[in-house]
Amino acid sequence: MTRVLIVDDQPLQRLGMRMFLSGQEDLEVVGEAGDGGAAIGAAAALRPDVVLLDIRMPGIDGITATHRILTAHPDPTTAPRVLLLTTFGLDDYVISGLEAGASGFLTKDSEPEAILAAIRAVATGDAVLTPNATRQLLDRIATSNTPPRAAHSNLPGQITPRERDILTALGHGMTNREIAAHLHLAESTVKNYIGRIFTKLDARDRVHATIIAFRAGLVDPNQH
Repeated sequence: MTRVLIVDDQPLQRLGMRMFLSGQEDLEVVGEAGDGGAAIGAAAALRPDVVLLDIRMPGIDGITATHRILTAHPDPTTAPRVLLLTTFGLDDYVISGLEAGASGFLTKDSEPEAILAAIRAVATGDAVLTPNATRQLLDRIATSNTPPRAAHSNLPGQITPRERDILTALGHGMTNREIAAHLHLAESTVKNYIGRIFTKLDARDRVHATIIAFRAGLVDPNQH
């Protein structure tokens, strides 16, 4: 059962999402919050698996709330996954939220099936991030004050050459199926490799792994 915390400053939006999610056998809505401050407290008290978080709220916004929720759990394996909700699609707020540790984003007008698929995906450690969003995330990081280091310089020594290849592919926004085709591997094998990579890198999910790949010099945003 995946435990979900709903955060939105609009009561009707929270009510509608609660009613929708409560009809799913594998999802349990464990609480609601109307602003970022309440979300931080609720996440600590209720320990949800997924926080469905409106990115634009008065007071503490979704970006700050994402950062505080995740930094309260220094072990990535115990931290909730944050799925951002936005009215405006991919914009600077969303990119900042991804940098803060969110596992992906959805627009509020997404189809119900897409919302369910996204919640289930991030709950299993996957990410909801399109190649275009991956590129923009890397572009943002590339213009920050911390440029990438020399290739492989900050990867753990136990990362194998094959794992490095797969991490590079992750950093370019490739899906498991695309990686499997690119490297001539079974999709199940790729999934197993990714699990080991996440463990070795202490990566929360694909978004976090993408940032690590960039920092290690494995990914050049200009090549997207």
